[in-house]
Amino acid sequence: MPQTANWELQEALYGAFVGDANLTSLLGGSKIYDLAPRRTKPPYITIGMTQERDWSTSTEGGSEHVVTLHCWTENKGRKLADEILQSVKEIMASASLSMSNHGLVNLVYEFSEIRRDPDGETLHGLVRYRIVTEPITP
Repeated sequence: MPQTANWELQEALYGAFVGDANLTSLLGGSKIYDLAPRRTKPPYITIGMTQERDWSTSTEGGSEHVVTLHCWTENKGRKLADEILQSVKEIMASASLSMSNHGLVNLVYEFSEIRRDPDGETLHGLVRYRIVTEPITP
C-alpha cells in the first residue's frame, strides 16, 4: 500500500532538513524530530501540527497540507532562533521535497514568529507552510 501524502511529505521535510549542513550546524547535529526525546537539550526542531485537506479537482487528485514547524532554543537572545527559522525558510524555498508517490504542486510560506515560553528561558520559534501535493500516476 502506498504511503499517504501527509507521511511522504513529513519524510521529505525531514530529509531536506537533515541534509542541510547549515541547519544541522545551528542545531548541533541532526536534531529534527517528530517528538523530541525526553531531556533533549535545545536547540532542536520538531515537525508539529499537520493538517491535510482534499484538494482534488474533477479530474485530478490532490491534497493541501498545512505544516507547522517548531524550533526550540535556550538562548536568552532571539538570534539563534531567528537563524534557525531563516535556515528553514531557505531550505523550504529551494527544496525539491522528493517523494515517491506524490509530487509537489505548490509551497507557500504563511508566517513565522518567535516567542518566549512561560519558563522564561526557552525561546519557541514557529514557521507555517501551506503545501499542495498530487499523486504521481505511473
